Amino acid sequence: MRTRQEAIDFCLSIKDTYEDYPFNDPNWTVMRHKSNKKMFAAIYERQDNIWINVKCAPNMTYMWRSAFESVIPAYHMNKEHWNSIILDGSVPEEDIRNMIADSYALTQGKKK
Repeated sequence: MRTRQEAIDFCLSIKDTYEDYPFNDPNWTVMRHKSNKKMFAAIYERQDNIWINVKCAPNMTYMWRSAFESVIPAYHMNKEHWNSIILDGSVPEEDIRNMIADSYALTQGKKK
């Protein structure tokens, strides 16, 4: 996964999601849950790469950061709960998909 569209397409393949552009800035694509409108991924270009901000369980934020140089504390987000994935080709696609899926699950909210 290297492009914005690949990231958006994967996020949209997850049940009940949609893309949003809430900041009046076409550089920022926010992926949300249809049910609660919560963001689970923010996709944007920075420093000539596409970046994705994803929520992580606190014990996993540091694990992902130590596993890959291109997973860092999230740009413009709470550094304890969010990571940025830099899509420079160094993070395996399966791991990117897992981080996005985990973020989706963490932001899903409580089931009734």
